[in-house]
Amino acid sequence: MKDPVTTVSGITYDRESIEHWLSTAKDTTCCPVTKQPMPRDSDLTPNHTLRRLIQSWCVLNANKGVDRIPTPKSPMNKSHVVKLVRNLNVPDFHAQALKKMEEIAGESEKSRACMVEAGAVKAMISWITRRFKEGKFDSVEECLKILHLIWKPTEDGKEMVKENGDLIDSLLWVLSSEMEEKENNVSSKTHALLVLRTVVEVTSSALLERLKLNFFNIIVAVTRKNISSQATKAALRVLIQVCPFGRNRLKIVECGAVFELIELELNKPEKSLTELIFCLLAQLCACADGRAQFLKHAGGIAMVAKRILRVSPATDDRAVHVLSSVARFSATNKVVMEMLGVGAVSKLCMVLQADSDKGLKRKAREVLKLHSNVWNNDSPCIAVYLLTKDPR
Repeated sequence: MKDPVTTVSGITYDRESIEHWLSTAKDTTCCPVTKQPMPRDSDLTPNHTLRRLIQSWCVLNANKGVDRIPTPKSPMNKSHVVKLVRNLNVPDFHAQALKKMEEIAGESEKSRACMVEAGAVKAMISWITRRFKEGKFDSVEECLKILHLIWKPTEDGKEMVKENGDLIDSLLWVLSSEMEEKENNVSSKTHALLVLRTVVEVTSSALLERLKLNFFNIIVAVTRKNISSQATKAALRVLIQVCPFGRNRLKIVECGAVFELIELELNKPEKSLTELIFCLLAQLCACADGRAQFLKHAGGIAMVAKRILRVSPATDDRAVHVLSSVARFSATNKVVMEMLGVGAVSKLCMVLQADSDKGLKRKAREVLKLHSNVWNNDSPCIAVYLLTKDPR
């Protein structure tokens, strides 16, 4: 035990363990030992005597490599956080209150839940939008970090954001601004993107349909700069989330996103980033403008072909989807021959022979059949793959 507490049943437990027990119980909650009923909000009384005994034992056994357990902090309560929120509006206490709130947000899930209950989310959103309107950056980074740590896309979050265009504009302001210190610049933009990702999850579809071209220009620009892996992933998730609404897909293409996605993937990023790139690329190549931009890049088809069967089943599915869109709707003679020349056709044949999903094999076979007459002339082995029965 690190922080022993006694429950209403008289049994002592470690605070973290009994709090987890109380928070995860499905229906009725009872004492694990006595089976007596225990309310979820039961008072947990610190057992100072046992804690001192534990600490003494640690000291006695220090020569055996046992570290002394520090005296635990007093559990966070709502009234304390409410006071900190109020102090945000007092100039003399503002900085100190914000620093303390940042510390609390990093402590535990219970502390973060307490902050949400005390209205910290609304206070952070209000402060960020106020600073945006005043054109001042002070304290914005701290507010963004706190907001990212404590804010979850719940029903309450929907009510706070739903039609709040000011919050989106505030985050875009942070993303498009340059700060003096490079470290603060990266940190602020990363947290702004992480918060923006939560915002788009709870924003109304009506507001997402009205997003302006400037929104996409800024997000794509952040992707192009690739300031951090976390920021790039958040930016891609934002674009994936808003892509289906209104004319957003065309706006994303207009900002040059397809070209940037190909360039980003050519740098051989980590697997999770590649999956996000292909998820967005598949959506953008579903429209004519997206395919046109994809085909303008000299390495587009080759890059997609190379990733098949090398990253993950999800990437395979989206890569074949991209090739299918191109083969069906943008298949000029030059494109068809390029697919053969850079190995895209061979890769599709490999999908048929690999231990792949049946649906993926069906898609690959359909693409191969689209231009089999052309590809057979230049590569007779293609016909063998098309005629081979798939045993799976």
